[in-house]
Amino acid sequence: MRALQYLSAGMLLAASMAGAQTAAEHIALGDKEYVAMNAPAALQHYEEAIKLDPKSYEALWKASRSDVDLGSYEQNEEKRGLDFRNAELYARRAVEANPGDAEGHFNLARALGKNALTQGPKARIKYAKDVRTHALECLKINPKQPGCLHVMGMWNAEVMRLSGFTRMMAKTFLGGQVFESASWPEAKRYMEASVANEPDRIIHHLDLAGVYRDMGDKAKARAEYEAVLKLPNRDYNDGHYKGEADAALRAG
Repeated sequence: MRALQYLSAGMLLAASMAGAQTAAEHIALGDKEYVAMNAPAALQHYEEAIKLDPKSYEALWKASRSDVDLGSYEQNEEKRGLDFRNAELYARRAVEANPGDAEGHFNLARALGKNALTQGPKARIKYAKDVRTHALECLKINPKQPGCLHVMGMWNAEVMRLSGFTRMMAKTFLGGQVFESASWPEAKRYMEASVANEPDRIIHHLDLAGVYRDMGDKAKARAEYEAVLKLPNRDYNDGHYKGEADAALRAG
C-alpha cells in the first residue's frame, strides 16, 4: 500500500512538472496571442515568463509593448497611467538586460512618450528629451527600425504642434534647447521612412496623414487616411485607428 502511495505521489509530481511551462513557452504563447490581437492574454504570458526569468530581454520588451497597447485607449485614467508606468519599467529593464538591441530602446521611447501624457508640463519636457534619446539610440543600432522612425517623426510633429510660447518657455526655463532641432520637414521625413520600411502597419499611415494634414497637404493626408481603411487589421488598436481615419475623412 505504501509503495502505491509513493508511486501515486511520484506520478502526480511528474505530471505537475510536465504541465509547468517554461519562460520560453510563455513567450511563444504570448506571441500567439499578440498575433491574434489579444493584448490582455499576451501580456499575461509575458509577465509569467518574467516571473520565471526576470532578466528575459524578449519577455520584458514584449510586456512593455502589450502594456502600451492596453493603455492607449483605456478609459479609466488610473488604469491607463498604471499601464504606461508598467510599460516604462519593463522597457527600462529590457534596455538594462540588452542595451545593444534596438527593440528595447524603441519600446522604452514608446512607453516614455505615452507616460509623458500623464505628467505635468515640466516633467513632459524631460520625458520628451528622453524619448528622443532612446529613439536615436535605436536608430543608431538599426537605422531602418520602423518604430523608431515613427517615434522620431511624431517627436518632431508634437514639438511643432506646441505653441511658439510653450516652446520658448521649454527652451528658456526648462532646459529644452533640444526642441530647436524639431521641424515639420523632419517629421515628414521620418514618418515617410516608417511607412516605407513597414507599409502594412496602420499606425504609420495614420500618423503620416496627420503630419501631411498639419503641413497643409490635404491630398496626401486623404490618401494616407484611405490607406488606413484599406489595410487589414494586425495590431490590437487597429480598429481604433481606423475609426480615427474614418472620422478625419468625414470631416474633410
